[in-house]
Amino acid sequence: MSIAPDGLPPLREVIARHGLSARKALGQNFLLDLNLTRRIARAAGDLTSVTVVEIGPGPGGLTRALLAEGANRVVAVERDRRCLAALAEIASHYPGRLEVIEGDALALGLADRIEGPARIIANLPYNIGTELFVRWMTPEASGGGWPPWWRSMTLMFQREVAERIVAQPGSRTFGRLSVLAQWRATAQIAFEVNPAAFTPPPKITSAVVHVEPTDQPRDVDPRMVEAVTQAAFAQRRKMLRQSLKSGFADPLTLLAHAGIDPARRAETLSILEFLDLARAASAARN
Repeated sequence: MSIAPDGLPPLREVIARHGLSARKALGQNFLLDLNLTRRIARAAGDLTSVTVVEIGPGPGGLTRALLAEGANRVVAVERDRRCLAALAEIASHYPGRLEVIEGDALALGLADRIEGPARIIANLPYNIGTELFVRWMTPEASGGGWPPWWRSMTLMFQREVAERIVAQPGSRTFGRLSVLAQWRATAQIAFEVNPAAFTPPPKITSAVVHVEPTDQPRDVDPRMVEAVTQAAFAQRRKMLRQSLKSGFADPLTLLAHAGIDPARRAETLSILEFLDLARAASAARN
């Protein structure tokens, strides 16, 4: 048996030995290049004093990189039972530093399981990546608050999703994800990943996004930010006076209080204008 630089067998051998063919139904695309996975780990910053949360580790390519880069503790959430034996081998190689939780990340309350500073680092399954990101950016929906339980997120997405997260007002990709990511956090694309890096290769290019929380404006209700962005972008081609009707009874008064022209469209508003709209909506409801 050959040995990789981290002292464990090459990932291709691990996958073959455990019969771990990627399943489309689980959104799986495995990363086998340990140089690439270590690049992802390094993009997250210093890992030596934090807990790293990884979603969908699969055979453990990124997991191995996180541990090799000095992660103090890795908590890996894996839904696919077939992968547990391979992950157990990694845990044995790094005693006391890897905890594997079998389960669905969408159903787990991770904030209750993590103590101390944490970084989320993951090659997210494509079929749940966006939903997980929205949940982590809006912890109030599950009883949490801001700053969140995570110190940073370094996440692999489809490139089009990554572009929406970092998009600026006025661009064709600016939307709800952009506002949710940027009104109280910084977000940037660290680098892109070619489809050939995955097994099996997806039909699209991927990108790694790094997000860090910032201070929250004190006078803005996060639930109202979510409400106005959801309504405004639900029918993004329509003027705000029309699109906001899906969430608010009197859009014209709301827009007047926020000082926004009702003939404008959602993608033309700045982040600050969305916050003004959220303030006006809160005042109207109170």
